Amino acid sequence: MKILRYLKKIAGKLVRVGYKLTYRLIPVDPKLVIFISFHGRGYSDNPKAIYEAMKADPRFEGYRFIWFIKNHRKKDVKIPGAKIVEYFSIPYFYYLSRAKFWIINCKMPTYIWKKPNQVYLQTWHGTPLKRLAHDIDVAKDTTFYRSGISYDEMVKSYDIDVARYNYMISPNKFCTEVFQTSFGINRERLIETGYPRNDFLSNYTNEDWMAIKRKYNIPLDKKVVLYAPTWRDNSYVAAGYTFELQVDFLEWKKRLPEDTVVVFKPHYLIINQYEKDTRLDGFLYSIPASAEISELYIIADAMVTDYSSVFFDYAILRRPIYFYMYDLEEYASDLRGFYLNIHQDLPGRIYRDEKEMLDAIGHGDYDYSALERFNAMFNNREDGHAARRVLDVLAKDR
Repeated sequence: MKILRYLKKIAGKLVRVGYKLTYRLIPVDPKLVIFISFHGRGYSDNPKAIYEAMKADPRFEGYRFIWFIKNHRKKDVKIPGAKIVEYFSIPYFYYLSRAKFWIINCKMPTYIWKKPNQVYLQTWHGTPLKRLAHDIDVAKDTTFYRSGISYDEMVKSYDIDVARYNYMISPNKFCTEVFQTSFGINRERLIETGYPRNDFLSNYTNEDWMAIKRKYNIPLDKKVVLYAPTWRDNSYVAAGYTFELQVDFLEWKKRLPEDTVVVFKPHYLIINQYEKDTRLDGFLYSIPASAEISELYIIADAMVTDYSSVFFDYAILRRPIYFYMYDLEEYASDLRGFYLNIHQDLPGRIYRDEKEMLDAIGHGDYDYSALERFNAMFNNREDGHAARRVLDVLAKDR
């Protein structure tokens, strides 16, 4: 096994060297667009929303679209109208060199090269609660990610990627300010359009709601509480990040109303699987970490989260949000720190006691005025037309 990993590592280095030597020789195709979501994990998020809008836009008629997805044959991924190419394959490097437009929602590796006549749109993937990149205030000897890179190496990896951006999407005025300090990007390249992935939250139909409930086998007559916690920077194994559940779903079943079920959706970086208790059958629905979370938003009558940025998007639906921060002191001091004053700015109350939170959910205790104030600040651009505004920008570079 070690020999195989070593050989793969050597092969990867050789491919990257070959790419660096040849990428300039491959001419750019003015009607080719590539898409990457979460380092090739799937067909999702802002790139998905932009792709679907681009495919229907007459300004991009005749364009070819390619998605880079890991293990796409094993996953049996199908994307109508697009070609799927294996992430980090030789064709992956070829099409990176060939495509006019790059639509990507995550930081790209430092070894990627972009030509001056290629257009890189960085969509990013959320309004941050936790501090990012240059804004992280930690000791200089702090290490980051599973690779254990230094602070200077971490911010340099952002700087290299940001230098390649032609445009970066900002969902709101708050992010327009934060992205300039965290990523070191100049204001001119930030396009404050709202997030294309959130257009669905403004435009979904009752048919969409029913189809998603049926997709996950959730009874149509049940109310749904969505539990969507984030990952912890300091909880990982060699293969990826892990998450140890600090909730008692049997207690949730006991305290929540009989007409309510719980949907548990881990963060996309989490690799360990939740071992379901058969006593929770018909009450707890565990959804894969790779699932499209926006689908779960529209079927959820309330959300429970912690430090995840999911609440920024979910707030658009104007439904209750409860914050279960059982490890608040540890999280705030040992990890990245926050942009917001979490005791004043969140669209919901922070709970340290699980039973107290469950009773509040069961009784419908929630302050909607805090939610209205929050949306006025963070979601004033979310009107269902963000993808169109993004395409208006890209169309100028055709």
